Amino acid sequence: MPSSVLVERRGRVGIVSLNRPERHNAMTDEMTALMRSGFAELLADPQIRSLVVRGEGKSFCSGRDTTVLGTRVHDEGHFTFLRRGQEVRMSMYESPKPIVAALRGYAIGGGAEIALACDIRVATADLQMALPEINFGLVTDTGGSQALTAIAGPSRAKYMILTGRKVDAQTLLNWGAIDFIVEDDKLEETAFEIAEEIASKPPVAVAMGKQLIELVYGSTIRSGIRQELIAQVALFGTEDYKEAGSARREKRKPDFKGR
Repeated sequence: MPSSVLVERRGRVGIVSLNRPERHNAMTDEMTALMRSGFAELLADPQIRSLVVRGEGKSFCSGRDTTVLGTRVHDEGHFTFLRRGQEVRMSMYESPKPIVAALRGYAIGGGAEIALACDIRVATADLQMALPEINFGLVTDTGGSQALTAIAGPSRAKYMILTGRKVDAQTLLNWGAIDFIVEDDKLEETAFEIAEEIASKPPVAVAMGKQLIELVYGSTIRSGIRQELIAQVALFGTEDYKEAGSARREKRKPDFKGR
């Protein structure tokens, strides 16, 4: 079976591809582990100077696979599970090598958070981004609330996080949540060209430039991610979270009680 996350090198650009196209690249625990090792491998490679993150098939990433919602490997607790996922995102934020996202189709939940953790986002016109955790009685837990606020502003972050609605590519571009919209057949080429141009620059100066820009919001995002951890662990214990799960299984509208 092919790996659910592919890692390759094209010259000085490292490419991480999510590879479950039949599930719109929905995330599993295996994929999280493979992403973590893939980023570590490319970040440790002195020949690699920038990265591209992309998805095979019609979508970038549709979030956590609904068939494994609520499951935990090795019987681990919520805190350990969530923190493990956060480490992948932290490695992206702390990467001295800029990361370009190539986005199409769905970027939902954790998929949106992966995209938001990248430094530059290129998308096709069919992109739809959402942070729907509110519908499950939860919030974002790998930086979505923090990154979206920094990139698009607090009111737009509140709109997406508190409604869970999908937002289209043109609106995201207007908000600054993505940087370019290109034709579908130009997506990979454009993302790679940006990464390749960055890779041609002096690597230490590139790393310093990224670090200086992130002085504006980087420390806030990192501390906010840890606050998301605390909030999410608490929300996993609420009755509303359990009601959301029951309603989903029973195919009915949830009745939230606020407890």
